[in-house]
Amino acid sequence: MKKLIFSLSILATLFTGCTSSDDDSSVEPVTGEISGDITTNKTYVKGNYTLSSSVRVKSGATLTIEAGSVLTAQDANGLITLTVEKGGKLIMVGTAAEPIICTSVTKTPGAWGGIVMYGDAPIVPSTSSTTATSEDGTSTTYGGTVAADNSGTLKYVRVEYAGRKIADGTKELNAFSMYAVGSGTILENLVAYKGSDDGIEFYGGTVSAKNIICYGNTDDSFDWQDGWRGQDNSNWYAYQTGTGNFGMEVECKSVNNAFWPKVTNITLKRAAGTLTENASVEYDAIQFKKEGNGDFSNILIEGYNDANAVAVRIQDAATNNNQVNASKIKLTNVKITGSTPQTGAGASFTVAFPTGQYTTTTSTTGASLTGGAWSTVDGVSLVQ
Repeated sequence: MKKLIFSLSILATLFTGCTSSDDDSSVEPVTGEISGDITTNKTYVKGNYTLSSSVRVKSGATLTIEAGSVLTAQDANGLITLTVEKGGKLIMVGTAAEPIICTSVTKTPGAWGGIVMYGDAPIVPSTSSTTATSEDGTSTTYGGTVAADNSGTLKYVRVEYAGRKIADGTKELNAFSMYAVGSGTILENLVAYKGSDDGIEFYGGTVSAKNIICYGNTDDSFDWQDGWRGQDNSNWYAYQTGTGNFGMEVECKSVNNAFWPKVTNITLKRAAGTLTENASVEYDAIQFKKEGNGDFSNILIEGYNDANAVAVRIQDAATNNNQVNASKIKLTNVKITGSTPQTGAGASFTVAFPTGQYTTTTSTTGASLTGGAWSTVDGVSLVQ
């Protein structure tokens, strides 16, 4: 009998998950809950976990979620987030076959607030300040001086049904919200699926992102402001369906600057019948405004067929004068399918890119992604 009891004890250990950390040796089940502040290093093994309230990784702590885990927000008020504060780290490293999925119990767009990261990298919010206040409903001050700051690693992570407008619409949550996140942070093979705001938004910072899919988000697929300047971005794929605004919205808080992000291999697709949010006029593939800029190459644009849509729009005269004319916006090897006009502008000016700053091709294929469970939902591949 003693041998039998001992054997059952071993089996129970094998089939029970646990967390481990430098400071915490407590045992947790593989089906459990993650909530509240993470103040010490903690690891959750592969399992199914409930987010019953917001989780905040505090400065000095690291939260690790293992491959194959599923985190399900309980949709209490749509504001539940998984947030990393400045000085904290989030390690979520899945695989193509075993991604980490962050979803909603009701599977309703906008049911929770997604992943929010705060770093200590530079931003350019205005001409008179080096910091800004967050749009995530917490009014957190962000902006720093550590370009190589490290907020953790996200690989093969899918965020579903997140993002929402808050209060009067001037504040928002996205599937992925990156506030002043530094280049030491790794963002690779991420999916933003059917959120009710942007897929991924960068609020300044220096972080780069590779192999990113934004599918079915109701606002913009890719969005940034505050002088985001990531230099190693590649393979961005956006598919807008049902409701969606810009494929990419680019701005810099009306500050003329001497730096810009670089992105190569971009696909922006819009399904037939897709409407803009609240009947807005935000229907272009790429819009530059408020001094937004960047260097983009190998771009495929397809399906932006609204009668007023263009592939690339320069929204205001300052952006045209200071960014286009000064060669701070560069789009090369652009392929536009269908009859969508190449460029458009505001009412009081015309756009003429300097030689070599805007070139077209017939051979660009855009983003190059390797599929798998990470990019498949309900048996359907997200790369259309």
